[in-house]
Amino acid sequence: MLDNNQLLRFTTAGSVDDGKSTLIGRLLYDSKSIFEDQLQSIENTSKKKGHAGVDLALFTDGLRDEREQGITIDVAYRYFTTPKRKFIIADTPGHIQYTRNMVTGASTANVATILVDARHGVIEQTKRHAFIASLLNIPHVIVCVNKMDLVDYSEEVFNNIVSQFEEISSKMLIKDVRFIPMSALEGDNVVNRSKNMDWYQGSPMLNMLETMHISSDVNKVDARFPVQTVLRPQNDTHRDYRGYAGRVASGVLRVGDEITVMPSGFTSVIKGINLNDQQLSEAFAPQSVSIELEDDIDIGRGDMIVRSNNKPEASQDVEVMLCWLNNTAAKPRAKYTVKHTSNDQKAMIKDVVYKIDIESLNRVEGDDTLAMNDIAKVKIRTTKPLMIDSYRENRMTGSIILVDDTTNETVAAGMIV
Repeated sequence: MLDNNQLLRFTTAGSVDDGKSTLIGRLLYDSKSIFEDQLQSIENTSKKKGHAGVDLALFTDGLRDEREQGITIDVAYRYFTTPKRKFIIADTPGHIQYTRNMVTGASTANVATILVDARHGVIEQTKRHAFIASLLNIPHVIVCVNKMDLVDYSEEVFNNIVSQFEEISSKMLIKDVRFIPMSALEGDNVVNRSKNMDWYQGSPMLNMLETMHISSDVNKVDARFPVQTVLRPQNDTHRDYRGYAGRVASGVLRVGDEITVMPSGFTSVIKGINLNDQQLSEAFAPQSVSIELEDDIDIGRGDMIVRSNNKPEASQDVEVMLCWLNNTAAKPRAKYTVKHTSNDQKAMIKDVVYKIDIESLNRVEGDDTLAMNDIAKVKIRTTKPLMIDSYRENRMTGSIILVDDTTNETVAAGMIV
């Protein structure tokens, strides 16, 4: 039985004019997730633009430039809910120059929906988006073969595209791939099952999203608790209380567990776990709790509480797949702040091992420049250790961001190798 409070995040990706915004509009429209005033506004705008019906793409293309040019520029986030599940959609741009937008929009997604135009099949941009989905370790991918109405709902065309995509995905680390033939414009297999494709026996897109099992996507093995602050109430009720507050990044922590505080290496036993005024016997991701220990240990923000028999690596030298987000290129050996869970450390980029050619997906060695939208494997040196796991094992403790100390701008996001 599904928990109707469970939140599923999914991102849309695809080439320009594959119909991403139209698909999201259709999903919201047919699932009756549009407010009346918003629907009236979109209908009025559609009439002004000379459309016979509702322009579904306008539900997500919210920026003025997007509406005027008919393209998606920024990541558009939309929230909707059904009786079975809650959803957050990140509608990302299709243009190559907005690669960084797809990376940020997809970084927290459970599911990536990659649109393919049935007339064109798998193209270079499809490969790029599949590569980024693989790089970001998105657990589930739904390939939406759109505009089937323009190829006479041909089963043969659909099967050929499935074969093309399976060939490229077999070379990447994508765990779960599903395929849906659809027409977002006509509403085939988006919310309602298509009458034009009786040969397709699978679920429409909404049903697939509502029933997809995502509970196992969270790492439940490696207990990681980054400390955000120390709680010392100093009142009559809690005169001797010392708790360590934070959010469980992954795994499960229980009262009685033997723990190690990193990077100091001090050990203790969990005495109590509190959620507001409630005493818990265990805490799991993504709960925000405070933890009491049997011993008084010098613990502060940036430390990490882990089970003693399961520790992350503590290292000042970190290899990262980095996506450069900023207009200003990386400065050679410049100082940055690395933000990793609750741990902030000064750092510098020591070396660019190789860059990824976004066109061909090949490695480019010998080029140590990092400009906007570049994806590269780099070596970073921090002033103090970070407690890290590889991104493939743990998306929470395996991710970082870089902040420019001079401007306080976020300049890059990275996945620890």
